[in-house]
Amino acid sequence: MGPLHLVARSMKPVISLSGAGKLFGGRQVLKDVSAEIGAAEFVSILGPSGCGKSTLLRLIAGLVPFEEGSIRFGGADVTAPTAEMGFVFQTSNLLPWRNVRDNLLLGVDLDPQARRPDEAAIAALVETLGLTGFEANYPGELSGGMRHRVAIGQALARGPQVLLMDEPFGALDALTRDRLNMELLRIWQRDRKTVVLVTHSISEAVLLSDRVLVMSERPGTIIEDVRIDLPRPRDPSATREDAAFGDYVVRLSKLMGVS
Repeated sequence: MGPLHLVARSMKPVISLSGAGKLFGGRQVLKDVSAEIGAAEFVSILGPSGCGKSTLLRLIAGLVPFEEGSIRFGGADVTAPTAEMGFVFQTSNLLPWRNVRDNLLLGVDLDPQARRPDEAAIAALVETLGLTGFEANYPGELSGGMRHRVAIGQALARGPQVLLMDEPFGALDALTRDRLNMELLRIWQRDRKTVVLVTHSISEAVLLSDRVLVMSERPGTIIEDVRIDLPRPRDPSATREDAAFGDYVVRLSKLMGVS
């Protein structure tokens, strides 16, 4: 077990869910969801389509109200969005008339209370995202992978403690997805943020995560919390050749009823 696992286990929970539930139009979507996520942990959420994964992420972010149980962030009840949690959506949501630099600062510009990063911080973020030299380019001039990097940068520009990601790479080809997974891991290891990722990909969850939360069919609840004890840093090729990687994929597949 690597030191990142030890750090994650020793920290108090940053996010705590206790019996959380959500109804839409009187229909139960989420029921009795309980989990704790520690500082600097990378946690993925897996589950069948329609089980409420994305809804759960929005509840954690304070974007959607809930009717049952409690959700706490940093010891306080979640009642509204906070700048301490950045959200990356399934689509890149870039404004076509703003260039890369301006799109990175979109969230900051829309929030009068947000702290605007200085030029050195902006340059460092652009470099971290692998976008140096493309600051003046517009979304239509970027590849799909680059647009998703900008979307991640929009969330990071506000300096959040937690990064919530709702299947941001789902529409990309396998090679681009692997590259962005490695970018995400590099950013996570450098900045030590807490990351919660919703994904449909079992192999992606195993490759990236410290833990994987597996959800049931609707009404969604967490049926298993699987700790991924694979050495870090991780490389797609080397990690997938590890026999333990295959064991985790098989275990999670069985939990989801796909093997």
